[in-house]
Amino acid sequence: MRVDFDSTKVKMKLLWKLLVLQSFLGCLAGKTLQSPVFTKQPGSIVFPVDSMEKSREVVFSCEAHGDPPPFYRWKLNGSLLNPKPGSHHSLSGGNLRINHLNKDEDAGTYQCLASNSFGTIVSREASLTFAYLENFKTHKRSSVSVREGQGVVLLCGPPPHSGALTFSWIFNEYPSFVKQDSRRFVSQETGNLYIAKVEPSDVGNYTCVVTNTVTKTRVQGPPTPLILRNDGVMGEYEPKIEVQFPEIVQVAKGSTVRLECFALGNPVPSISWHRVDGVPFARKVDVRKTSGVMEIPYFQQEDAGTYECVAENTKGRNSVQGKLSFFASPQLIEKPQDVQKAIDDTLLWECKATGKPKPSYRWMKNGENLEPTEERVQVINGALSITRLALSDIGMYQCVAGNKYGEVYSNAQLRVIAVAPDFSQTQLKSHTLVKEGGDVLIECKPKMSPRGMISWRKGNDALRENSRIAILEIGSLRISNVTKSDAGTYTCVARNQFGEASSSGNMLVKEPTIITTAPNTLDVTVGESIILPCQVSYDPSLELKFTWFFNEQLIHFGSHGGYFEKVGGHSAGDIMIRNIQLRHAGKYTCAVQTKVDSSSIATDLIVRGPPGPPTSIHVEEITDTTATLSWRPGPDNHSPITAYTIQARTPFSLGWQAVSTVPEVVVGSHLTATVIELNPWVEYEFRVLASNAVGTGEPSKPSKKARTKETVPKVTPANVNGGGGSRSELVITWEPVPEELQNGAGFGYVVAFRPFGATGWMQAAVPSPEACKYVFKNETILPFSPFQVKVGVYNNKGEGPFGPVVTIYSAEEEPGRAPSRLRAKSLSAFDVEVSWKALPWSTSKKRVLGYELRYWEKNEKEDTASVLRTVGNRTLAIIQGLKGSTTYYITVRAYNTAGTGPPSPAVNVTTKKPPPSQPPSKVMWNASNSKIILNWEQVKPLENESEVMGYKVLYKRNQFSRPSIMETNTTSVELSLPMDEEYIIQIRPFGEGGEGSSSRQITIPKIAGPNAIGSASSVSTLSALSTIVLSLTARTSL
Repeated sequence: MRVDFDSTKVKMKLLWKLLVLQSFLGCLAGKTLQSPVFTKQPGSIVFPVDSMEKSREVVFSCEAHGDPPPFYRWKLNGSLLNPKPGSHHSLSGGNLRINHLNKDEDAGTYQCLASNSFGTIVSREASLTFAYLENFKTHKRSSVSVREGQGVVLLCGPPPHSGALTFSWIFNEYPSFVKQDSRRFVSQETGNLYIAKVEPSDVGNYTCVVTNTVTKTRVQGPPTPLILRNDGVMGEYEPKIEVQFPEIVQVAKGSTVRLECFALGNPVPSISWHRVDGVPFARKVDVRKTSGVMEIPYFQQEDAGTYECVAENTKGRNSVQGKLSFFASPQLIEKPQDVQKAIDDTLLWECKATGKPKPSYRWMKNGENLEPTEERVQVINGALSITRLALSDIGMYQCVAGNKYGEVYSNAQLRVIAVAPDFSQTQLKSHTLVKEGGDVLIECKPKMSPRGMISWRKGNDALRENSRIAILEIGSLRISNVTKSDAGTYTCVARNQFGEASSSGNMLVKEPTIITTAPNTLDVTVGESIILPCQVSYDPSLELKFTWFFNEQLIHFGSHGGYFEKVGGHSAGDIMIRNIQLRHAGKYTCAVQTKVDSSSIATDLIVRGPPGPPTSIHVEEITDTTATLSWRPGPDNHSPITAYTIQARTPFSLGWQAVSTVPEVVVGSHLTATVIELNPWVEYEFRVLASNAVGTGEPSKPSKKARTKETVPKVTPANVNGGGGSRSELVITWEPVPEELQNGAGFGYVVAFRPFGATGWMQAAVPSPEACKYVFKNETILPFSPFQVKVGVYNNKGEGPFGPVVTIYSAEEEPGRAPSRLRAKSLSAFDVEVSWKALPWSTSKKRVLGYELRYWEKNEKEDTASVLRTVGNRTLAIIQGLKGSTTYYITVRAYNTAGTGPPSPAVNVTTKKPPPSQPPSKVMWNASNSKIILNWEQVKPLENESEVMGYKVLYKRNQFSRPSIMETNTTSVELSLPMDEEYIIQIRPFGEGGEGSSSRQITIPKIAGPNAIGSASSVSTLSALSTIVLSLTARTSL
């Protein structure tokens, strides 16, 4: 036994060394080794037998990735195939090619196996079946004799076959096929033809046609003659269901189920479908009432249930039921994953799948079913567990979940490793920093399998555990309450049966970081600035990092509106908060951090500010002029509330206005007040503002709108006036009383008036609050007679006061005479002067307030005349904006408030020719010794323009000053002007037709030298550069 144990031990050591060597060589080669994984798996094949003469070959696909590349094998019905040269099985890569097919030998279930050095995996099952359709054996069928009105079934009896079939029937001869309807039905399950009620037109020969959907072949059965009996007609009878579906139909998830139902009967029965549980059909369900078929596509769990087919006619009703049972092939929801385990470790793989019926599980290893022969290997509810892992457990594992409707495979690789301790990837930290008095954990995580022993050294001495020093179960070293003497070099030593390794690192002990500023509560007022201190003592060899938090949220300096600023420098964390607001109140935390430790301190900041807005504003009581309010105080923001202010708003006010209250001053302890001096019958909103020693806070939300009570109006209309109107009218006007002063609904006006000197008043009610005018008409009213008038007010509450009495005149008559001695004289092409003799100006019944001139062109009608009115007793007017060389007719009439009087006889006048349209050209200027000399070419008028009588020279110092004008009848002018200013000049011709077009604007710059010249044709506005050129020209001419 001793010898065998040693021999086994030697073999295992060799195997482990081989594994380590392979891994090492693989790393050197830069390769990534991979277990086999299927990328293509075989699918089931249905092969038409009729094709065997043409192509007697099929190919099952199989492809897998892996490194080393996988090799392939195949199983047929669980037995390995052995493709040999010359056999009808051959491999092309992983694909299996089968030549010279034999349906008896080659039909069955195939599986592909892919293997490399990591193990073997098996593909899903794929079947090979052969589809065929033989001919009908019988060549003649007996006649079927029935009465008219009787139902009949013609049997098809398909020949031997494999593969799905479809059926149709020929009536008498091809291509006359039987058309299915509510009376005739061809079952795609049996192939039989059903005629619910035979009619004379049905007599003939019927031939069943069978088609194989795989082979596409078609065969015809022998004809079946259908003849009528001559012993009478079949009477009516209730439906008899001949085509019905099974009591239980198993339907796969996602498939389409087709149910048939047809009945014989007289009259022809109608077919209907429904669910027994009363659940309505989904929209996807297709019910063909005329052909007795119901289809449910994409079948799901909710479609399962009992369905009923009902056949009805006038003689009765019959029905059949069948249950659609949902099933689903397995679908994996939890798969095992590739795993690498240490020797002697434990493996647990979970494998879970959905399906109906519930799937069962089996496991395979390297393509063979895993039969647990050892206690350490267990399979429970799909979970595989292996304890005390050994190298023999290495391989490819597959979980197979299956039910009677299919199987699904999942692959996973198990690697079991055996490694000597190795620190190459997990070296100890070269330097571990720790504060004095703190705790430290030095991790030791070597790579080794199996797990061995771990020990520690400090310097060259073995480290012994005590109350402060502990070696944890995972191998890490913990030292509590560190002292200066704990500094030094620490070494972790790892051992197992395959070797030993160690790793070292230094531990440095530093002074702790301590915040010397004590926790505090600070008090500040809104708008002030404050410094929050954060002073520390620390190890000078370490760098400090300060971080501040406000209410546990990190403060980002430079944001937050610029309120926060660091002012502490390198060794202190002080911050300043500028222009503090109420929202800055809260808890501020200073956190300081080094590579060794961290510390923090909190400061509570109280911000005093104006009170917050009061709440719950209620109108407790309201009268016609008062409103009693109540409210609740808002936050006082750390300063007691000293007073409240009440504001009101109406639809007529400009925003919120302060109101008078009782008490006049509402102190902070009062939460109620009465607002006075309100307008009756006005809708008010109220709000309250609170004040304290810091200031006045934000206003409350507005109260609900409340309307004051109604009362008799007190305000009378303003600006009562009138006059004018038509003959025998007294027109009275006023400004309407604003709505906010009407004091109630039903507001209107009472107009009272009487002739001057009379004692009694006449009154009229004007019920519209918007009214601003009343007209009293009476034929007895004399023109321009004085009346005393007053206007009062009323509403639903009663009558208010009248306003003051004013005198208003009744309507006057139009002037009765026309002005005389009308004269018209043309002043220019555009202006005409008109004069006339005035009518007597008096305050008689026919006053003259002014005159109205009407004028129109000779070729126009008077209806189109333009109008010009004068005011007062003027007897002269100038009509402007006329056309040149045009004849106009003019009349004049007097007017007053009653209208216009009769017109004077019309006179005509012709305007002068238009002024010259051409501006002066070739304007030249010369500036010398405070003089400017201008020259230009004579303007020649056109034939229809007036002659040039002279020119106007307009000049000014700059764009904004008023121009001066000089007239001349020549084409030159000399201006005596100081040359220390810039000048702007234009020249305009004039004649009896008025002023013509101006020349281009000339800008003469301020001249430094004695002489300068220029022209309007080349210079309009001179730049600084032009000025320099002019100066040079002047110097050259000297």
